[in-house]
Amino acid sequence: MNIPEGIVSTGFPAVQRQCAQMGVPFDQWQVDIGMLALGKRANGLYAAGVGGVVLSIPRQTGKTYLVGWIVFALCILFPNMTVIWTAHRTRTSNETFGKMRGMAAKSSVSGHVAAVRAANGEQEVRFANGSRILFGAREQGFGRGFDMVDVLVLDEAQILTEDAMTDMVPATNAAPNGLVLMMGTPPRPKDPGEIFAARRADAIAGDPDTLLVELSANRGAKVIDWDEIARANPSYPERTSKTAILRMQKLLGSDENFSREAYGIWDEVSIAKSEISSGAWRRLADDVIPDGRRVYGVKFSVDGSLVGLAAAVRPSEGPIMVSGIRVASTAEGLSWIVDFLAERKDKLAQIVIDGQGAPGLVDDLREVGIHPREKVKRPTSRQIRVPSLSEVKAAHAMFRQAVHDEDVFHDGGAVLTGQVERARKRPIGNQGGWGWAGIGETDDVTLLDAVTYAFWGAKTTTRGRS
Repeated sequence: MNIPEGIVSTGFPAVQRQCAQMGVPFDQWQVDIGMLALGKRANGLYAAGVGGVVLSIPRQTGKTYLVGWIVFALCILFPNMTVIWTAHRTRTSNETFGKMRGMAAKSSVSGHVAAVRAANGEQEVRFANGSRILFGAREQGFGRGFDMVDVLVLDEAQILTEDAMTDMVPATNAAPNGLVLMMGTPPRPKDPGEIFAARRADAIAGDPDTLLVELSANRGAKVIDWDEIARANPSYPERTSKTAILRMQKLLGSDENFSREAYGIWDEVSIAKSEISSGAWRRLADDVIPDGRRVYGVKFSVDGSLVGLAAAVRPSEGPIMVSGIRVASTAEGLSWIVDFLAERKDKLAQIVIDGQGAPGLVDDLREVGIHPREKVKRPTSRQIRVPSLSEVKAAHAMFRQAVHDEDVFHDGGAVLTGQVERARKRPIGNQGGWGWAGIGETDDVTLLDAVTYAFWGAKTTTRGRS
């Protein structure tokens, strides 16, 4: 579990009271999740409003019941609220809508409901106060084009593509207090589960803006161990019977599927996918160093323990060449970077620096005659650039596209290649942007990030060719 920082209050008690009035109880584990999911900081905004609520929970536990009643209660409590509930598959979306339709028909609830619509492929529960819950399947393109969404529920998050995130998540930014909930089971190796896996990995790493709740059995648990079932599924045996578990085992068809979907155990293969394939990267290797505009990238690792230096050369025509120069511990100091760049200051077009150590390095470079030129009107013409958040996201997207289009090549350096082959996407913010992260906890991508910034600088700088 990872709990967002700064929670001082929660909106769940009001939800629980509203549900109690409608005769809807919650088990204690559901109350605990609800308290955290709707936790708020001192400014009144959801503590998980940036990183989202990530629920990795096995099948048949009651997660749809919990989240479903939370959004019902929120819609009743807050007029004109918009909730989008989307699953990957049409079948799952239809099943969820059927359950919500039954919830809306309860005698204690129906007085709050103005209409339930299921015609012309549009599934919606509309409340008397103007709030609404809309349902649809991502495989049908549902979720695009909404102007403002207060709560976005991404069911079947183990099958969630970057395109779907880009289509839907920005709509929550227009809401005064938007919240994204992702819920699912561990992805299979063939599932496009990178987004879900990346959000989980960031939470495990201690992301202060993300709530992660993961229920699972112990890795290696045999099928079926009823003590492990109880560990993974808090609804067993009171609400989920042995018969239901045995039925699920039979329908899932394999121990691997049961381990993921009934035990909630993440398969290492499901998260060990490099964003750039080894074959694609190695095809781009070439030892030719062209003449052209030279840009250097410097990246400090997130924890500040490492720093990487990379170079890029942009010829007048053709692909940009990139090279990873060195990655080293910051405990060694930064003089080697300063000396390296000082020797080349008359021949470089630009230096791009990102990370916590950037201000200090900029000062050191200024002392050897390399200046940021802060007063220039166009940031692209600065000799030193410290990218903004939007530029960080643009740099990574631009580099990844260049690899795809074979519009970049590299010198085949072993350290850089090793980092590329162990790199995944790490979501940045909630608008679909991303950066690099290692697949494993010990995998480093500092040099790859430095290369990414060198490439981006070479591609975008307006400083003249030297």
